[in-house]
Amino acid sequence: MSRQNDGKQIQDKLSPEEIEKVLVYRAQGSSNLRSNSILEIDQVDAVEPSNFDDPNLDEDELEAMEGVLEADSPYPEVRSAVSNTDDPSMPVGTFRAWMIGLCWAILVPGLNQFFYFRYPSVTITALVAQLLAFPVGIAWAKFVPNFKVFGIRLNPGPFSIKEHVLVTVMASVGWQSAYATDIVAVQRVFYHQEYSFIYQWLVVMSTQLVGFSIGGIAKRFLVEPPSMIWPSNLVTAALFNTLHSTHYAGIGSRGGITRQRFFIYAFLGSFAWYFLPGYLFQALSYFSWICWLVPDNVKVNQLFGYQSGLGMSIITFDWAQIAYTGSPLASPWWSQANVAFAFVFFYWIVTPILYAVYKHLELRLLTVSSPPSSRRLSPIPIFFCSFLAFAISSRRILSDGSFNNNGTRYDVGKITNPDLTFNQTAYEAYSPLYLPATFALSYGLSFASMTSILSHSALFYRKQIWTQARRSLNEQKDIHAQLMRRYRQVPEWWYTIIFVTMFMFGCVVIEVWVTQFPIGYFILALCIAFFYTIPIGVMQAITNQQIGLNVITELIIGYALPGHPIGMMMFKTWGYITMSQALSFTQDLKLGHYMKIPPRTMFFAQVVATVIAGTVQLGVQAWMFNNIEGMCEPEQADGFTCVSTMVFGTASIIWGVIGPARMFSKGSTYHGLLFFFIVGLIAPIVHWIVHRKCPSSWTRYINFPLIFTGTGLLPPATSINYVPWAVVGFIFQYIIRRNHFSWWTKYNYVLSAALDSGVAISTIVIFFSLQFPVMGRVGSGTIQNWWGNTVFRDTTDGQGLSLLKPPSGGFGPKEWH
Repeated sequence: MSRQNDGKQIQDKLSPEEIEKVLVYRAQGSSNLRSNSILEIDQVDAVEPSNFDDPNLDEDELEAMEGVLEADSPYPEVRSAVSNTDDPSMPVGTFRAWMIGLCWAILVPGLNQFFYFRYPSVTITALVAQLLAFPVGIAWAKFVPNFKVFGIRLNPGPFSIKEHVLVTVMASVGWQSAYATDIVAVQRVFYHQEYSFIYQWLVVMSTQLVGFSIGGIAKRFLVEPPSMIWPSNLVTAALFNTLHSTHYAGIGSRGGITRQRFFIYAFLGSFAWYFLPGYLFQALSYFSWICWLVPDNVKVNQLFGYQSGLGMSIITFDWAQIAYTGSPLASPWWSQANVAFAFVFFYWIVTPILYAVYKHLELRLLTVSSPPSSRRLSPIPIFFCSFLAFAISSRRILSDGSFNNNGTRYDVGKITNPDLTFNQTAYEAYSPLYLPATFALSYGLSFASMTSILSHSALFYRKQIWTQARRSLNEQKDIHAQLMRRYRQVPEWWYTIIFVTMFMFGCVVIEVWVTQFPIGYFILALCIAFFYTIPIGVMQAITNQQIGLNVITELIIGYALPGHPIGMMMFKTWGYITMSQALSFTQDLKLGHYMKIPPRTMFFAQVVATVIAGTVQLGVQAWMFNNIEGMCEPEQADGFTCVSTMVFGTASIIWGVIGPARMFSKGSTYHGLLFFFIVGLIAPIVHWIVHRKCPSSWTRYINFPLIFTGTGLLPPATSINYVPWAVVGFIFQYIIRRNHFSWWTKYNYVLSAALDSGVAISTIVIFFSLQFPVMGRVGSGTIQNWWGNTVFRDTTDGQGLSLLKPPSGGFGPKEWH
């Protein structure tokens, strides 16, 4: 097909309004002027393709539309969600915005920290804060008197979209419990260390804020380039623009209802519908209909069951399950395809093969008298995973538990002394630690992701990173970068002050209090976070998936500093959360970039809100431990059993006390998993060689770091969270986007925001009105006991029955060290 025909087909996707704007651009050489806009740009450069083979950008389409996109983003996803205009006179950091934002920065983290320790729990997400902040701002604009106090205007007029963004950012930086609060809780519950509030505050501030300094440096790589689209931000931006009735070229002039009315209908539908799968008819959530037909067939239930099986039923009608790993309407389809391939290959093909092969080998092992000699019968390691499929206390193939050689949950109390130090004699008398095949496989994939992101970045992103290292904001050939030139940027020394201060906080904590954590390892943890931030950030900005550093940091400190559980937790937190906070900070900067928030205002809002949120969370946690009887006890009357804290504490013992040397070193059960490091390093190299030979083929969409890390939430996520997610993503991000582009452009991200927010609000209503009053307990004769809420439990899938039971004498070697 000729280039002219290509351009004709592409321009057919544009609305008449957009084509008219193109003619204006070419005739006047001006920017995208809006009738009420104050901004003019001196010069808009032509759109420049990415400095890497960007799978989100169709180069043929870009060339065919030469001149069309001079004043907008080359990415249709961005054009459909983000306005390409700006009004610099619009109020942003007003007294109103700061007051509402600070209130949310106290309320949301405080409530979430309170419920963090309770099971069942509820979480007030950033999306809920975004929705609820809107009517509060509107009410303030309507009812608060318009006068000045000490020269500050209390009511500067209508509640602006930029004020709304600032309020939402302040509410969202602390909506999740600060990772370091679990260090404080574990020290108190497991190790009986109750240090002062100053210690707790310094730990939380250092771990939460030191990453911000990295994020500030990373903005030239992860915020300013147009290729760094950050897909999840597009849903947020679309919701802002919908709530504030913003009109811009990305909407087009397609017929149908407005985006505002569409959002209301979808939100109400999502809110009302979730009462069925979320409470009244839960079988719609766990829709394992094949298992209902043959409830006693163990093999069928293991394959098609959602609760303990491999989940090949595919279907669910619960958006909370579908969007558990992120909205499928936000991630690019090629990204979802990589994740879907990874799940099907590793968990629907490899896992059953592992269980089948190991079942044969392990039963064979039991027939000989000497387990060590029997191991030489097979060239592959024996994981004994077939005994752990639906092991007692596990009840899931896709389990995240750790077990002993009887198939029961591993009791770390049996291998530790009263002071929780490791007891070698007790360990040898008890059992090695065993992992289900899927959990062991998840460790291997995590190892592969650590090396694959480095080789992939070096091969595919090196030019992009090098170019951005030398390029300033003024040199970004993107309409949004051009618009942001009007605002004063944050100087680098601000970030330096944050880093130096937080580094000193960390050193004080390590030296003043007994942590058994050398400062040298603190520096190493920060170096790991610094080193990985850019390559992982590039991948997240393009694919909407993030690689976590929690496993690799546990492995490194477990080898380097065995027998130091407090040091292990601190190393893991500074190494993992520093990078995570840096990318969270960067993602908010990109949102501010899209919404044209002055960078200095955004900086102060993020830092102040983070300090307040962390302080509030520590205060709430301290009050709970001092006033709630039986806090973190398994049978706590009000449900404050601290599930996440107990997992965090157990991990500190497994990695910090038992140590990875007993699990992964040569001769140990899981030594073979270390070869995943080599696999991860080589796979992108092979891909790069193939791609160089066939640059225009489908191989450009392969992303091995994404394949290795895409299923990183599994476990605790299961197939019900991945397969329907990929199916919905294929429908919207491929079929509808390809065949009904104008509908997709106008409604896709609005629909995602409506479904997410409807479920979030409905979850809160269900929890506080139906579940919380009875403390999660349901009596006989209630609606919860009808067929629609029990059918999926009355199967071998729901009961977790297995084909193979551990032998009475246990499995595995008779001696270990």
